[in-house]
Amino acid sequence: MKIPDFVATFADLQPAARIVEGFAIQRRVIGALMIREAMSRFGHENLGFFWLMGEPLLLTVGVMVMWTAVGNTHGGAVDVIPFALSSYSLLTLWRHIVGRSVHAMRQNSSLIFHAHIRFLDILIARALLETIGVFAAFLIAYAPLALLGRVPVIHDPLALCGGWLLGAWFAFGFGLVLAGLTELSEAADRFVAPVMYITLPLTGAFYMVEWLPTTMHDIVLWSPLVHAFEMFRSGLFPPEYGMKWSAPYIAVCAFVLTAIGMPLVHYAQTHVEYS
Repeated sequence: MKIPDFVATFADLQPAARIVEGFAIQRRVIGALMIREAMSRFGHENLGFFWLMGEPLLLTVGVMVMWTAVGNTHGGAVDVIPFALSSYSLLTLWRHIVGRSVHAMRQNSSLIFHAHIRFLDILIARALLETIGVFAAFLIAYAPLALLGRVPVIHDPLALCGGWLLGAWFAFGFGLVLAGLTELSEAADRFVAPVMYITLPLTGAFYMVEWLPTTMHDIVLWSPLVHAFEMFRSGLFPPEYGMKWSAPYIAVCAFVLTAIGMPLVHYAQTHVEYS
């Protein structure tokens, strides 16, 4: 290779190397923010980091116990324990990611003085922390129940994990939009809790699509969360339960929300009062 050609090739590699180094820096930043968030929420003493998994675990187990006390089945042949485990795990993920996004920018404005930290990094760190923590709680609850034969063996791990990650991505995109809106308008904060409760029937947490009248299928399947719940359950339950979902549909909806939320967060950061 001639020297000029070598120099040209080396010069072409520099931007790629800078991109790789930039990703490495942001990965370390997000990891540090996740540790900081966990420590600030749960502290060093007593059970500490366990509560990252303990909070959703207690809620899910509590609901399973109450539903079991009422009846042994839910929706025909579906046992209440695996149904509650799948429903409330993903529902907890949805509520936690969205809830942690509200006013996340103003609550962490002091961190922006660090050169490599941006508001988007903070929101990503919070969402990842919830995604990992709640999924760990699901696995901790699932393992002993599977050993006791109270829940089925995971039928399709790829669908299970895919439904979880796509549901988390959709919640993150929705959270980005709320993070921006709640910084731009104080009134927006007042509507978050009512909207979350009103939209509960659209999550798919309390039913399977197959249980509904046929005329309702096309209506509820407009909700990306219904697809996420159905996809997650299809990984846990056998195929004869007939779950209906589309991974591309969830991904497109999550992408659109993320595409709206990112510039909204960028614009809203000019309205944050820095401490």
